[in-house]
Amino acid sequence: MLIPSDVRARLRGLRFASRLFANGFGLGQHRGRSRGAGLEFEQYRSYELGDEPRRIDWKLYGRSDRFFVREAARDSPLTVWVLLDATASMAQADIARPTDTKFAAAKLLTACLAEIAVTQGDSIGVIGMTGAGLELIPAGGGARHRDRLSLELDGFSCGGAWPTEASFGPVWERVTIDLLVVIISDGFDTALPLVAEKLAAARRQVLSIGILGCDERDFPFTGGFIFRDPETGAECRVDGGAARADFLARFAAARRELEGRLARLGVPHVEHYLDEPADGVLRRILAGAG
Repeated sequence: MLIPSDVRARLRGLRFASRLFANGFGLGQHRGRSRGAGLEFEQYRSYELGDEPRRIDWKLYGRSDRFFVREAARDSPLTVWVLLDATASMAQADIARPTDTKFAAAKLLTACLAEIAVTQGDSIGVIGMTGAGLELIPAGGGARHRDRLSLELDGFSCGGAWPTEASFGPVWERVTIDLLVVIISDGFDTALPLVAEKLAAARRQVLSIGILGCDERDFPFTGGFIFRDPETGAECRVDGGAARADFLARFAAARRELEGRLARLGVPHVEHYLDEPADGVLRRILAGAG
């Protein structure tokens, strides 16, 4: 999954900031029990593949001819899990841009989150929610994991309806306590708030990003149209011009209801339209996550 160069450049200032106590092990930028890359020096350790060169003590290298990394006691990494909606409705695209689907936008956002995680020494994993069950990319950190995650994301496809509760075992097993969960979805599945509710009740910090098409925002249709639900096959024949006002009112009400329900759970929710750059929505959601 290739991140556009201008978007990648604007990601550099973005950071995860967990409200919960980060309790991982390794390097990171969240207050916790384990040693990391903080400002309060505690000890040196030998350089390991994947450590950032800027953390090497070059003066000590000059004296010893060996690479050592400075560690501090106050930092602990965060593990981020992305729950990626991979149901059939995510294949939707705008008429003006038929190849720019919601699912492509969701995968790009996931790749951007992986880039942010690598930058600050955090781990990230992905669980794709498909009609056939779950697609899993285990959590990991470092540049190699980021690159592997991007390649695997390219192979993800969407289809079917939201998975059944019985298939959610890997979610509850892997998304353990005190982690950050980012749900990326079009919000059309009624089970989505239930998942967010269960995660939030179990002390997972949850963020929600809603992917929306520009056609849903603007409803530019005129004349006769047939709208088809990709998950159920149900069809609706409408006159675009006559239906516009009613659709926009109903759609806005549904979005307010979803946002309100998530807000009552303490879950920040932001919307991302297909004509917006990926870093914009990430800046908004991460700003409200601390």
